[in-house]
Amino acid sequence: MKAIALFSGGLDSCLAIKIIQNMGIEVEAMHINTGFDSNFDKFEYLQNTAEELGVKFTLIDEREHFINNILFSPKYGYGKNMNPCIDCHANMINIAYNYMNENNAKFIISGEVLGQRPMSQKLDGLKKIEKLSLNSEIVVRPLSAKLLPPTLPEIKGWIDREKMYDISGRERKTQMELAQKFGLKNYESPAGGCLLTDRNFSIKLKNFIKENNLEVEDIDILKVGRHLKVDDKLVIISRNKDENPILKSYNGDKFEKMYPIGVPGPVGLIQKDAKKETKIKASEILLTYTKAKNGIVGINGENFEVNKLNSKEDIKKYMIF
Repeated sequence: MKAIALFSGGLDSCLAIKIIQNMGIEVEAMHINTGFDSNFDKFEYLQNTAEELGVKFTLIDEREHFINNILFSPKYGYGKNMNPCIDCHANMINIAYNYMNENNAKFIISGEVLGQRPMSQKLDGLKKIEKLSLNSEIVVRPLSAKLLPPTLPEIKGWIDREKMYDISGRERKTQMELAQKFGLKNYESPAGGCLLTDRNFSIKLKNFIKENNLEVEDIDILKVGRHLKVDDKLVIISRNKDENPILKSYNGDKFEKMYPIGVPGPVGLIQKDAKKETKIKASEILLTYTKAKNGIVGINGENFEVNKLNSKEDIKKYMIF
């Protein structure tokens, strides 16, 4: 018998897999990429962790569907920021359910813990998720199973309810003890995660969609850089050398790339159709983050010879985040 595990790479999802594996059930780990994870190296980490757990790993690219159908019109609204957690979790279950039926699996595993998260993991939130799910009866939450009604796999005897747990709340002591028991060492910290729960990222996103339709290629540039408004045009300037390749690799049609010429420095993006005066201001800002007092900044084949601003304090009036 086979189960599909919703796999975040965090401790709870790893434990859920181990608990069901120990009942003799084959598990396949599925990660659904909505695009908004904070970790750029996430998928390599997930693959390695799945290998350590001894399970097949499947990655589902859900970014376009998530943007077009869930992010901006969630039936159950948002959390504190731009996080449509209930609709998102239900969508993940439905994706896993369809995949399960196509791949001869019998049920779905989730590492959710009752009461751990304020929106989607309280009892009321789980009931809302059920309403949006294609088949909530086959979703097993091994860490909190004893606190929840029996699921179909338990009722049919596919898995043993007594070998699951009654964990609730934000305290992680029991999970840490289980990790030691199961020999789990390499698992992702609970910090980080979905950027839609982050206030600063949500402000960037709200500002972006005031004038732009969000597309898949736009997501990564929202994750990095200093975001500024110059004459109502969005400008993004990398904060360090690790962010430069991300802005360099942008291949959408909303922005033009900015580079300092002849000196090391940050990469920038400026919203298309900016006036010459706006490009000059943006070039001055970008040059301020180099060691040069004056120099040339290239924007889409045009070169702008500018002086840096007197100080980085002068940039604050343009700064969004």
